[in-house]
Amino acid sequence: MSTLDFSPLFRTAIGFDRLARVLETARTAPDAQTYPPYNIEKTAEDSYVLTMAVAGFGPGDIEVVARDNTLAVAGRAPQPDEGRAFLHRGIAGRAFERRFVLADHIVVDGATLENGLLQLNLRRVVPEALKPRRIAVQAGRPAQAEQPALANEQDEQAAAA
Repeated sequence: MSTLDFSPLFRTAIGFDRLARVLETARTAPDAQTYPPYNIEKTAEDSYVLTMAVAGFGPGDIEVVARDNTLAVAGRAPQPDEGRAFLHRGIAGRAFERRFVLADHIVVDGATLENGLLQLNLRRVVPEALKPRRIAVQAGRPAQAEQPALANEQDEQAAAA
């Protein structure tokens, strides 16, 4: 069986359309793209390093764009040097574009190019509002809301005016 049908799952799930797109993209992505080679390394609980072998490319030849949970790395082919005659050309210098799907709250911390390796530092940054928080439990009766008292004061002030 080469295809999976996720439609029963998405019939009753609301707001998972991004997940459906990711699954569909992964299913239909061409497996033939192998250039440039890359590694993805988990360096800590919420930190990753993406390393791409980009021999022959300089910092001005590479463009890194993170947008809408997608990381795109593109390289413009370096201009051929005039007057050079290659007997064998094994170092690929062709243009490329690689796209990676990023999970929610993944940000690119920086990029370095050294010894033909492009390293992108990625980190998960969860907003404070989404982090779990501990609620203190107190003994006794619940505190009364202050809003009715404020409403009474405003009514008294309006009547006095």
